Order: sequence, then C-alpha cells, then structure tokens
Amino acid sequence: MKKIHQFAFVALCLLISAATAFAQSPVQYQVDGIIAKVDNHVILRSDLEFGYLQYLTQSKQQPNDDLKCQIFTSLLQDKLLLARAEVDSVVVDEGMVTSELNDRINYLAGQVGGTERLEQYYNKSLRQLKDELRKTVREQLVMEKMQREITGKVSVTPKEIKKYFNSIPKDSLPYFSTEVEIGHIVNYAEVGRQQKQEARQKLEELRKRILAGEDFATLAKQYSQDPGSAQDGGELGFFKKKELVPQYEAAALRLEPGGISNVVESQFGFHLIQLIERRGQEFNTRHILIKPGTATVDIEAAAEELDSIRTLIMNDSLTFAKAAKEFSDDTNTKDNGGMITSRATGFTYIPMDQLDPAIFFVIDTMEVGEISKPVPFTTPDGKEAVRILYLKSKSKPHLANLDDDYQKIANAALGEKRSKAVSEWFKKNISTVYIEVDPEYQGCSGLQQLTQ
Repeated sequence: MKKIHQFAFVALCLLISAATAFAQSPVQYQVDGIIAKVDNHVILRSDLEFGYLQYLTQSKQQPNDDLKCQIFTSLLQDKLLLARAEVDSVVVDEGMVTSELNDRINYLAGQVGGTERLEQYYNKSLRQLKDELRKTVREQLVMEKMQREITGKVSVTPKEIKKYFNSIPKDSLPYFSTEVEIGHIVNYAEVGRQQKQEARQKLEELRKRILAGEDFATLAKQYSQDPGSAQDGGELGFFKKKELVPQYEAAALRLEPGGISNVVESQFGFHLIQLIERRGQEFNTRHILIKPGTATVDIEAAAEELDSIRTLIMNDSLTFAKAAKEFSDDTNTKDNGGMITSRATGFTYIPMDQLDPAIFFVIDTMEVGEISKPVPFTTPDGKEAVRILYLKSKSKPHLANLDDDYQKIANAALGEKRSKAVSEWFKKNISTVYIEVDPEYQGCSGLQQLTQ
C-alpha cells in the first residue's frame, strides 16, 4: 500500500495546538481514546483525526472513509516499524535527534517570521515546543532508519522506469509548473575580535553581579539573547550527555548544583551557566547567552571572498559543485554540490511559487547557468551571512514526459518499488508483534490487505 503518512513538520505543531484546544474544550469533541495498540505503542483517536484533517488540508481532497482508513493503516504501519525497531535494537543518536529538531524548529520559525512569532503563535516557549516534539522527531528518525534498512538494496532499471511511466493513463499525467534548480555557496560573516571581547566583558560583568547576590534567572530574562530560554529565566530543562554542544556540556558538568561557570564560548556565542540539578544521567541548567555583534567590515570581507570564488567559477577554473564543497559554510548543502532541496519532497526541483522570497527576487531575472553577485541574508538561526546563487535549470510548465522529467519519474518508480518492499516486509513481520485494533477500524480495506 502506498504510504501517505508523510506530514510536514508544521503538522506536529498543529497537533500541539489542537491537543491543547481538545483538552480545554472537551464538550466540543468526541472523547479521545486508544483505537489501536502495537506492543507498547498506541494510536489515539486524536492522532487519526488530526492526521486525517491535515492530509485533507494539504491534498485538498474531499472527506471520505476510505481515506481515513488509509491514514489509520499508515499510522499502524508506523507503530509496527517502531515496535520492530525495539526488537531489533535499532536506535538513533540523540545528537542527531537534537540537530534534526533544531533544523525543523528553525525552518518553521523562518516560515512565521522568527522564533518570537513562533512562540506567540503556539503560546509556548521554544523549550516547551522542543520538549513536546523531541519524542516525535526521534520516532520519525527511527522509522526512517528502519525503512532504509528494508529498502536499502531496492533499485530500478531504465526498463522499469519506462514501464512505470507507460502505465500512467494519459489523462492522469501530472502537470508541472515552472520549476528551478538552485545552488548556493554561503559565507558566514566572521565575528571580529572586538565584538567577541565586548560580549565576553558583558557576561563577566553579569557574573560579578550574580556572585554579589543578584538573581541569575532575573538577569537571564533581562539580558540573555537565547529566545528559547530567556523568558524562562534561562532554564533549558533536562538534557542527557551529548545532547548539548561539547563546550557547554563540559562546563556545566564540572559544576555543583547552584554553581556558576566562567564565561564559555561555543558556536552560538558566549554563555554564563548555572547548574540547577542532576538527575541520574540527565542534568538541568540555565544560562545567559550573549551573541557577539557582526561588524559591517566582516560582512564586506565575506562578500569579497565570495566574489573571488564567483570569478574563479565563471572563468572555468573551478566548478560550482567543487567550490561549494570546499568553501561553503552551509553544511546542509555543501556535500550536495551546493544544491538547495525542497523540504517537502527532498528533490532539487522547486516550484517557483514555493521559493523563499529572498531567493525568488534574485533568481527571477537570472538566466540558466548564471551566478549572482554576493547577496547578504540572515540564516534561520539568526546568523548574518552572504551567499552567491546559481540557477542550474529552469523548466517551462508542461505535462510530464520522459525527456524532461526522467529523474522525477525514476524517483516515483523507485518510490513505488520501495513501497511494495515495505508492504511485503509488513506482511512478513505483522505476526511478530502484538496488535489490537478497535472494532470500528477492523474492516479497513488497507488493514485487510496488510494482514492477508
């Protein structure tokens, strides 16, 4: 069965808001409850309803019971993956979970206009959002890892790709709007020595005030530049080892409860740390973060460096992909030739109407193959940077065909073959876990196919 439980990260935050509303107004909603169990994992009625509504919103389909059954079966498959992952001891590194969680939060913050707007929209601090979403992100990463293990050796041949395309009815061929492939090389503006010294000095002064008797949490609310913790008095909550950056963690773990660190430098800026409590392998801290200001001269230096790289590429002394790998500060794209991918699909082809406006207005007048001059911008996590943009390709609106859309069709054919492999895996493994399904959903056609 084709897997459709691929909701955007925003759906997770929607679930938080909706769950809060559900709890506050129970009279308006059907009573929540467990509708399926897979070993130690459960599916709540609210999980299904929110997933169903989110899919209807994204796909613009009309409500129907068959679709809800498909969503339910997909949720059941997810829980089976998680249950088997526990049996097979499949885990993901907590550092990876933290990194992915931060990336998704930063992306979402970028969509709504910053972390403060994000907190206002959901009426929760950044720390609360991360705490509530961490388990979901971890489970998603585990499921992805399980699926990679199931489908890792699946591939498609040119013959299979052509056969897949020819099986699509002519009147069902997708229509593609204008899409572009864009690469970028990013250069973060370096912080000068003077700016670092000013940030460090400010924290040294705050440390003296705390040691003289002022309250750490109160000063954190006033001065910390960490929007996710400042309003909570700088408190981060409990973390395990390797979940925070090494410099921060090392300083925090040297403290006794109530102790105050010296000024600590990390990739995020300068910290003053107080250990609140240790609980087994976890520890809770609060901090005051001061970010050094970025001088105009450093922005100019970053732009000059990129302009030199651009000249080398245009003179054919260096390919864009090699330049991205060697010089770009964007770790998400540098090993991919600098190419930006769509978060929704994971592909490099991005519809023009889905582009970040800051990118759209630069590439809109560019010709294919052209590289822009250095453009200043601010990263989702607030860093000042400069980048050059490369317009690799730009398609015209058209019906899908093998000549223009071979890679997309190949990806779709591979996806279908992988989906079949996953379905076969489910059929073989469904009897290895305990499953209990509410009678209301036992008649779902997808579930029947899964258990046959």
